[in-house]
Amino acid sequence: MNETFANACGFVGMACIIFAYGYATQARQPNPFVQHGVNLAGAALLTVSLLVNTNLASLTLEGFWAAIAIWGLAKAFRERRSKP
Repeated sequence: MNETFANACGFVGMACIIFAYGYATQARQPNPFVQHGVNLAGAALLTVSLLVNTNLASLTLEGFWAAIAIWGLAKAFRERRSKP
């Protein structure tokens, strides 16, 4: 993978995470699928970038970020299923 592509993925991932944070902050009742889905996409894209431009601390952070997003999505799916 070339460095330009990796950097582009990193910038798009960063934009996703910033968007999700802003969305969660401004929305009265944020849609968890939007919030956690965009966070997961951002973490995945930043991970692509970090595989080329390795930074172990940031890579670890993205792993936790993705795990929390997956947990949030799973919770949202369970809650949606339990509603009549």
